Amino acid sequence: MQDSTFQAPKFSSHEKGGFGPTVRKRVNEYFKTHNKSKTGDYRMWAKVIVMPLLYIVPFILILVYGISLNLITFYGLWLLMGVAIAGMGLGIMHDACHGSLSNNKKLNDFIGQATLNFVAGSTINWKIQHNVLHHSYTNVDGYDEDISPSGVMRFSPNQEAKPFFRFQAFYAWFFYGLMTFIWATFKDFGQLNRFNKMGLLKAQGKSYSKEMTALLIRKVIYYAVFFVVPIAVFDIPWHHILMGWLAMHFVAGLTLGVIFQCAHVMPETSYPAMNENNELENDVATHQMLTTANFANDNTVLSWYAGGLNFQIEHHLFPNICHVHYKDISKIVKKTAEEFGIPYHYTPKFSAALAGHASFLNELGRA
Repeated sequence: MQDSTFQAPKFSSHEKGGFGPTVRKRVNEYFKTHNKSKTGDYRMWAKVIVMPLLYIVPFILILVYGISLNLITFYGLWLLMGVAIAGMGLGIMHDACHGSLSNNKKLNDFIGQATLNFVAGSTINWKIQHNVLHHSYTNVDGYDEDISPSGVMRFSPNQEAKPFFRFQAFYAWFFYGLMTFIWATFKDFGQLNRFNKMGLLKAQGKSYSKEMTALLIRKVIYYAVFFVVPIAVFDIPWHHILMGWLAMHFVAGLTLGVIFQCAHVMPETSYPAMNENNELENDVATHQMLTTANFANDNTVLSWYAGGLNFQIEHHLFPNICHVHYKDISKIVKKTAEEFGIPYHYTPKFSAALAGHASFLNELGRA
């Protein structure tokens, strides 16, 4: 996508056999019949309490005891914080930034920003990249930034092939591990500038100068907390802080990477291309079904930790519904898809989904 005024692709106005309206009607009826809110319930709020503690408590222990802890414990606490960062992103921030955690918009905004602050992230950047671009134009090369890894990998058959991509099935995992590190360092600045030039920042009613100022303040506070305070106040050697911080981000990034990529960059998903009129072949609902995949839906622990994002189909059809409801509505979505002859991509085990993703990376790299 060029750094110019954003030109949105057009979806087909013809609903494929009426799948979209039918599945939306049935899911709405489910919530009405069961007298349920589409936002989070006690299960969500328990996570809002537990997951940040999994991040904060280890950091307090690191500050209080420092390297008087044995090194295995010291670095183990950093790794636990990495697990917590990914868990907060998947299971709390994601719902909050979609507005599905609570009925209260201000509370959603506060929790979304608070959890993104753990990686010094920007909610407006995330909302544009994820809510606007990824959700609207899933797997469309040049628009979905989740499949645009800056020329170091090939995530779509519509992208240019390069000789070194034949090794991407081996080195992809390292780059996944850099995801939150890149967020915490330089990515936000480049994105904010790019989205501003494209007019996407203005479309969200945001001021570039105010967002850049807020971003700089968050970055300064973040690095003060993670480096200045531990080194200057608690006298922990800088190299241990740096290595622990990098290990934390690598675990977080790798975890987020494999969860997200197993939902879209798979052998069975589609990669639609626009025609000469800047139009896509299918309607919105059918497009999401063809470009998205579920995995390990019966794995309760994974579903809890991943914020229901192994139910990616349900999430893309109903991003305004909290993930705690995905398992229930998945039965409705799957049955409706079968009735309309639309694929419902699903891999029963996470290990098989991961293997499928790796195999597809190899295929794309050697094409």
